[in-house]
Amino acid sequence: MLPKSSLVILTPLCLAILLSACAHTPQYRSSCARESDKAWEELSIAKAKGFSGTVAYTKALSLLTAAKTMQTVENHDACYKDAKKAREYISQSYRGE
Repeated sequence: MLPKSSLVILTPLCLAILLSACAHTPQYRSSCARESDKAWEELSIAKAKGFSGTVAYTKALSLLTAAKTMQTVENHDACYKDAKKAREYISQSYRGE
C-alpha cells in the first residue's frame, strides 16, 4: 500500500495526464487557428456601439484570450468553441446588443 503522501502527489498527476490525453483533438487544430484569426481580425473597439456593445466586446476579448490559452495547451476543441462564441459577441458589439 502506498503512503498517504504519495497518493496526494500521484492522484493530481494521474488526473492531469488523463485530462491532457482527452484534450488532444488534432481534428480541430486548423479550425481553431482559422476561427481565432478571423475573430482577432474582426475585433475593433471603435466599431462597438454603446454600452451594451462594449460589454459584448469585453466578453469577446475574454473568450479570445481563453481560446489562445486553449490553443497553447493544444485543447483545440475548446479553442474553436471559444473563438466561435467570441465572433458572435463581436457581431453583437457592432449592433450594440
